[in-house]
Amino acid sequence: MNSKKFSRRDTLVLGIKSSLALAMGSIGLSAKAQEKKLLIGYWPIAAGLPFYAAVDRGLFKQAGVNVEAVKFASPNQVVEAMIAGRIDGCANGVAITALALADAQSPGSIKFTCMNYANEKYILDQVIVPINSSIKGISELAGKKVACGPGINNVTLAKAVLAGAGATNAQVIELPIAQILPALVAGQIDGAYVLEPTAVIGKQQKISRSIGAGVVSKYVLGDNLPWIGGAAALTSKTLKEKADLINGFIKGYAGGVEYVRKEGMAANQYLKGYTAIDGDLAKEVPISGYIQYNEVKAADVKALQRLFDVFTERKVFEKPISALTLIYKQS
Repeated sequence: MNSKKFSRRDTLVLGIKSSLALAMGSIGLSAKAQEKKLLIGYWPIAAGLPFYAAVDRGLFKQAGVNVEAVKFASPNQVVEAMIAGRIDGCANGVAITALALADAQSPGSIKFTCMNYANEKYILDQVIVPINSSIKGISELAGKKVACGPGINNVTLAKAVLAGAGATNAQVIELPIAQILPALVAGQIDGAYVLEPTAVIGKQQKISRSIGAGVVSKYVLGDNLPWIGGAAALTSKTLKEKADLINGFIKGYAGGVEYVRKEGMAANQYLKGYTAIDGDLAKEVPISGYIQYNEVKAADVKALQRLFDVFTERKVFEKPISALTLIYKQS
């Protein structure tokens, strides 16, 4: 393959295929050592809140299952570990498109048990500009430099949001999340597509202001469809080999979701220790919406399928992926 044409998607797929190869040699040993517990990977962002709450409130133990939280630096690392058999599943917040792409390489290997979504009510995604910028709407970012977090998921959605809002010829620049606000201050970029808590931090520090929230739902999906951007999931291997632990895991996780729904932003206290979010910042970070596998409706499948179709249209997915087949069904 020509190195100049080696895309981010190719990199992710290569990582997944490498993980599959490694899995064949390690599954026997790891399964034996971990047969009495579930190892659940997470990416340290706010969307994983139901999982964090379920662990710290002892909801999994109450349901009779031992769950160990395993931290990763990126959602891609979580997915690769799942495919390799090093962990049993993941918490909410892991990019749902990365999970779908992994399943496409090994069909039937991943099932979504709980999905997290954003819209104009449950805010996760925003477009921000420097606080003193004259820009008032996203369309005014046409021809400007717009940053986003790293990875093909962020880049694809940033480009789709800008195009949908009429910001033609905007230059999308990948930056580590921690560098986005400093780049705004330094005038190196004109705006940014971000996920929480970046917008809240920028507002608190008087660095940035929002010019659009719930932007994927509004400008990419349309029809008031929610952006189902992440999921908690289990591997099919785990569902088969640790079947006696699954009902307890599902019950404990459901308890975490119900707690977050009931307590709202007060539940953010459980972000401490799992994310960098703490103190006054935790009081302002918005709560995501959650859809458990047994709550999925036709409109939810439509929203998820629309997201997958966008990634197919933009050549991230080689071929169409069916959203419905990825959702867990209790036997």
